[in-house]
Amino acid sequence: MNFAEMEPLFESLPGLMIIDKEGKTLYMSQQCADYFGVDRDSAVGEDVRKYFPETTMLDNMDIEKPVVVFYNSYLGIGISVNFPVYDKDGTKIGIGEYDVVQNSEKLYGLADDYRGFLDGVLNAQSSHLTTFGRTRYTINDIQGKSLIMQELRRKIISTATTNSTVAIYGETGTGKELVAHAIHNLSNRRQEKFVKINAASIPENLIEAELFGYEKGSFTGALDEGKKGKFELADKGTLFIDEINHLPMAMQPKLLRALQEREIDPIGSQEPVPVDVRIITASNEDLEGLVRKGRFREDLYYRLNVIEIKTPPLRDHPEDMAEIIQSIIEELNVENGLSKVGVDVETLAELQSRYWKGNVRELRNVIESAMAFSKDDTIHLSDLDSTHLSRHIDLEKLKAKGNIIDQARNEAEREVITRVLQRFKGNKTQAAKYLGIARPLLYQKMDRLNIKD
Repeated sequence: MNFAEMEPLFESLPGLMIIDKEGKTLYMSQQCADYFGVDRDSAVGEDVRKYFPETTMLDNMDIEKPVVVFYNSYLGIGISVNFPVYDKDGTKIGIGEYDVVQNSEKLYGLADDYRGFLDGVLNAQSSHLTTFGRTRYTINDIQGKSLIMQELRRKIISTATTNSTVAIYGETGTGKELVAHAIHNLSNRRQEKFVKINAASIPENLIEAELFGYEKGSFTGALDEGKKGKFELADKGTLFIDEINHLPMAMQPKLLRALQEREIDPIGSQEPVPVDVRIITASNEDLEGLVRKGRFREDLYYRLNVIEIKTPPLRDHPEDMAEIIQSIIEELNVENGLSKVGVDVETLAELQSRYWKGNVRELRNVIESAMAFSKDDTIHLSDLDSTHLSRHIDLEKLKAKGNIIDQARNEAEREVITRVLQRFKGNKTQAAKYLGIARPLLYQKMDRLNIKD
């Protein structure tokens, strides 16, 4: 069969691939190759199970008409259609598949219709259905094709095959919780609960009860029926402790014992409770550095830091900015009922030049603000709110120009004046008034700072 003739149609179908009766790949769309993270040309001729071990295509080889199938793979849960493929003479040569839903998050609105599938595939009971709603992200939600992001995804996939504790490090807004979700949803615990707790958001006198629970009547104000802690709630699943660097010193030996003995002591209980929990922690501070400062126990650090994953700051992979921005815009379109298509080239270049102290979280805020101000379907430079932005300062470049302090001051002044001129569409009178300076002084500054009209 000549697949080239059908290329325009095939490329419009998400996740399209065709295999022969032995399971060898005859055709794969580029979108499908990107989804699986494989080279399209190399995949042709390979056994489909090499890159899609959970496929049902071989089981459905005898179908005579299209059927809807559900799959639960390391990339998430999805819905696809299997259909028979025939040659021109009517001879069946294999089976094809394309995706109807390729992202787990899009299934949330289909929960009632999807309930039967979840009951079967996940051996679900009501607790499993609750779990499905608690883990929003999969590895598909980690955007970027740079080498640093490819390495991050590789580490996540490798980590998911183990039950070892994981310590995730990264600056604010780099997606540490997203990584934790992705590890859980790729692991053999993905059918069980994902429970999270933020060590920084709970008062010190309550964190023991939150982690380990308590028996009825244990203390004044305790619930009459007692309460299960996060460890018990996460039994057989994953417990994610965010901002572990804020865990009080008094609680650290109790957490260490829970990890070592695989059992907990609820407050007021006379008997320990066995638990089977995988621990994933996140921190925006280096725990090893906290150990040296006496703020974190060394023995607990080694228990937690079995596998270490670092989420890179946005400034380390600016080449991924376009993809990340597009993903944010698509998400915000759905949330806010908008229909923006992207940013223009000038705006993208400006965003790529920024320092992004708050990383993707800060970028999302800037994009959301710009979408609100944008008057057409594309975000322009004039739509950006300069109060949200922080420029990356290249110290070596400033030093090469002379006095670093003077150059930094010039950079900041140039930035402010340029922004104000953009705001007033080049009107010098309005810009000078807004800046609180005389118009001739504005001209002098523009000349000195090499700001063009």
